[in-house]
Parts: sequence; structure tokens; C-alpha cells
Amino acid sequence: MYFIPTKVGSHFNWRYAFWIEALLMLPFAILGFVMKPLQLKGFAPVESKKALASETAASLTDEASNGHVSVGNEDISNQGSEKISKSMGVNQFSRFAKDMKVLLVDKVYVVNVLGYISYNFVIGAYSYWGPKAGYNIYHMNNADMVFGGVTIVCGILGTLSGGLILDRMNATISNAFKLLSGATFLGAIFCFTAFCIKSLYGFIALFAMGELLVFATQAPVNYVCLHCVKPSLRPLSMAISTVSIHIFGDVPSSPLVGVFQDHVNNWRTTSLVLTSVLFLAAGIWFVGIFLRSVDRFNEDSENQVLTDTKANMKPLLEGNGENLSKA
Repeated sequence: MYFIPTKVGSHFNWRYAFWIEALLMLPFAILGFVMKPLQLKGFAPVESKKALASETAASLTDEASNGHVSVGNEDISNQGSEKISKSMGVNQFSRFAKDMKVLLVDKVYVVNVLGYISYNFVIGAYSYWGPKAGYNIYHMNNADMVFGGVTIVCGILGTLSGGLILDRMNATISNAFKLLSGATFLGAIFCFTAFCIKSLYGFIALFAMGELLVFATQAPVNYVCLHCVKPSLRPLSMAISTVSIHIFGDVPSSPLVGVFQDHVNNWRTTSLVLTSVLFLAAGIWFVGIFLRSVDRFNEDSENQVLTDTKANMKPLLEGNGENLSKA
């Protein structure tokens, strides 16, 4: 976050950092357009969706033409297309509302997202105010480089370690909550202690350990989001989680921390208060350990098999014709 822009900005104009980032992301944008859509678990094949859509459109057009008599064919087609669009819009909204209700009444999902919001509240403020706090508390001349380097290394190692540890623990929703609460609690202790000591090198060592533990939550938090809902709800589950942690987490945290700093005028106190929110996140995830959880990873598998089988079945007469020709 800080490492590359700082290097680029110190040698070139700051605009180059944004151009470089755009060029690096361009291949992924192109792949998103040209890649063949993946067959997601719990969803009907694309071919069956197209067939269903065409059948629905045909039936709605027939209803429109039967219910409205007009001299010209253009009026009938216009009425039918309007009815189709309205019907599809209503169906999509009702399905979205129904799926949202399922997510919001799922205690496991809600607790997981609430903990994630608290966690992201701290991470977002760290990313924005961290270098300035480090410069004012420890008089770092290269605060951007220090925070950027620690975040890159600890972010990669912590994320990979979290996934490996969860696999070793026998990946379950309950074990994921144990890892979330434990890693966040220990990481909060290290980060809190780091801001308490006066030695710069002691701060870097303790803060690095804290970030290593804090970033170990990435694998288990997404594991819970994906496994506590049916496969057909996974895209919505991840989408709502991502939107929530930004709207209620890192977006308001930076200005709120700025207002608090203006009030207390002490970066060490501000950093300690901000880090304390990690204990709240650990407590919320700790509650998740005791919730009744059901792993719904394979819940739609039987329906998916039936759907795929029907989509790939040949017509009966065609099959009989082949058998007769072989005989």
C-alpha cells in the first residue's frame, strides 16, 4: 500500500503510481470479459438458464398477446416486452429480498460479519494513519517504508499461515471461530504492547508479530462466510460481507480516528484506543464458537446433480433411434 507509491512518488510524479496500478490491473479486467463463465456449485448450468429464460419470455409474450387485442403486431410485441421486463425485475427483487432475509437471520453469518467489521475498522485506520502515527511517536524518517514493508511481509505470511493452520485444525466453522478469536486476541496484545513501549526497534518487532497474527484471520473469516450458507448463496454472502466491512469498517474509521486525534492531540493514546477495538473483534468471534453451526458446503449437491443430469439428457426418441440403428 505504501511501498510502491512511495518509491515511485520519490523519483517520478505521483500520477505515475496510478498509471502503473491501472496497467497492472488491465490484464485482469480483460480476462473478466474473455474468460468462459465458471460453473458455480449450487447453480444451474448456463444452457439451462438460457432455455428457461426463453421459455419464460415465450409464455409471457403469449399471455400478453392473448390478453390484449390490437390491430398491429407492433403493439402486441411492445406490451409483451414491457410485461417481460417488469416480471423479471419483480422476480429478481423478490429473490434478492428472500436471500437477504436468509442471511440476516443466520446468527453464524451475522456474528462473523460483525467481527469482520470491527477488525476492518482497525486495519483501515492503520493503513491511513499508521505512518503519521509512527512518525509522530517514534520520529521515523521513512515511516511509509517501514509500515509498507511490515504490512507486505506479514500480510502474505499471515494469510498463508492462517489457511494452513485451519487445515491442520480440521477445518470446521467452530474451529474457524476459535482461530479467528485466538489470533485476533493475541495480535491485539502484541500491537497494543508495541504502541506502549518507547523503543523504535521494539515497536517494529512487536507490531510485526501483531500484524502476522491479525492477518491470519483472512482464511477462516472467508471460510465461515462460504460454509455457513448454501452454495447458491455464496456469491451474495461474500458480496454483503465485503460491502459491510467497507461501509461500516474502514470507510468511517479513518475520519473518526482523525476527529478523536484532534480531540486528544496524542498519537500514542489514539493508537492504543484504536488497537483496543481488536479486542472487541476477538470477543465477537469468540461468541461464534458457541453458536450452533451447520456446514452447508454440500447442501445443494444433490439438486445440482439432478439439474445437470436433466440438462445433459438426450430426448427419449433420439436415444431409441440410436439403439434401433445399432440393433
